[in-house]
Amino acid sequence: MKTGQTVEQIKGMIRSIPDFPSAGVMFRDITTLLKDPTGLNLAVDTMAALFDSNEFDIIVGPESRGFIFGVPLAYKLGKGFVPARKVGKLPAKTARKRYDLEYGAAEIELHVDAIQPKDRIIIVDDLLATGGTAKAVADLIAELGATVVGMAFLIELEALNGRNTLAGYDNIKSVLSY
Repeated sequence: MKTGQTVEQIKGMIRSIPDFPSAGVMFRDITTLLKDPTGLNLAVDTMAALFDSNEFDIIVGPESRGFIFGVPLAYKLGKGFVPARKVGKLPAKTARKRYDLEYGAAEIELHVDAIQPKDRIIIVDDLLATGGTAKAVADLIAELGATVVGMAFLIELEALNGRNTLAGYDNIKSVLSY
């Protein structure tokens, strides 16, 4: 269960690196959390507590850090996991979505047979910043006929207003806010 003490423990295991990748940016480095078994367990358990496993059928995690949290959450909650990958990484027929990044554009793909119209999906990623990646994945899921019923992030950078980009999607949750 998410408690103030647990959140502070998790936050205390994340390293802050000023001026990375550019001047004025405070980078929240989760590698220090991930290498600590207690920290990783706390993060996964706290994210798992954000949702009732009856709310959804499948977790979709965008490459690559969505895999880090999505797979253990799927395992813990008894759900399947579907990777949203960079273009050219999935071997079967895919659907693709182009989206804008802060400095350019990217594309993301899902196997078309990985998601069914009846599926209720939770998107899991490490970070909600501008919301571009999560929005692209959500739109792609909707194009495949499934329903996004929630999103879970370890960290939310509130100043970047990612929730505005995700307007129209409900049940957006984060463990930590900066």
